[in-house]
Amino acid sequence: MPCQPWADEARTAIRMVGTERSEATSMLKSLRNFIASFAGNGRPRTFENRNCRLATAALLTRVATVDSDMSQARREKLRVLLQSHFELGDPAVAQLIRDATEAAGSAVDLYHFTRQLNDVLDNESRQCVVKMMWQVVYVDGRANDFESNIIWRIADLLGVSSRQRVELRQLVAAGGTTRSNLVLSV
Repeated sequence: MPCQPWADEARTAIRMVGTERSEATSMLKSLRNFIASFAGNGRPRTFENRNCRLATAALLTRVATVDSDMSQARREKLRVLLQSHFELGDPAVAQLIRDATEAAGSAVDLYHFTRQLNDVLDNESRQCVVKMMWQVVYVDGRANDFESNIIWRIADLLGVSSRQRVELRQLVAAGGTTRSNLVLSV
């Protein structure tokens, strides 16, 4: 029958369209679920995963080593900050610092880390990251131009305003605790 090959091709095409429609529907459902996961239940997002912790630790490590090797005082301040903010034990903090040092050393820019944090943190938590940077820098008593500049760039990438950044710097430099409620939730 001459129509038979055409009918077989038509049935194959219809099956393919049905499969493509099913795949498209599945992709849309996945996209919808992905977007819904970011919307959450309206609560501010905080540090809930290891990647965010690593990104924060890598930024702090980068700030601590911007113009030289990390001093012992800065290393200890970094350890204390990460341990208290993320409620980690000594072995976990030590591993996080090793991983962060490696990540910061191999990174070509700061954007990779700040993008991860911007995706999940609210403004208050991003300010807390900037505050921790100032705390690491000021453990030596003052901030130099290199340190101030990198914190300025990171704060800008995090969407922390210049006014907020300066306030946090002044607070930390003065040894104040007025805004110490800026704590990263786990």
